[in-house]
Amino acid sequence: MSGGRGVLVSVEVDAGTVRLGDQLVIGGQVFTVRDMMVLPHGRKRLDFGSGESFTLRGTTVLWAARRVDPRRRRLP
Repeated sequence: MSGGRGVLVSVEVDAGTVRLGDQLVIGGQVFTVRDMMVLPHGRKRLDFGSGESFTLRGTTVLWAARRVDPRRRRLP
């Protein structure tokens, strides 16, 4: 989903659940995930729109802002 459609919700993410477009707050700054690469040992390298990158370990949990369409039915 792009361009601000949908509602912004807070979700808990880790290396297995982070998505493109998620907005993460790290060190008081907001970073938007633009690309990611799966790494060994359950890690994921996140590339942000600002040019920075961040390696998310499998055991690290962060909060993200994510746009969701409230009209779409979520499956259990």
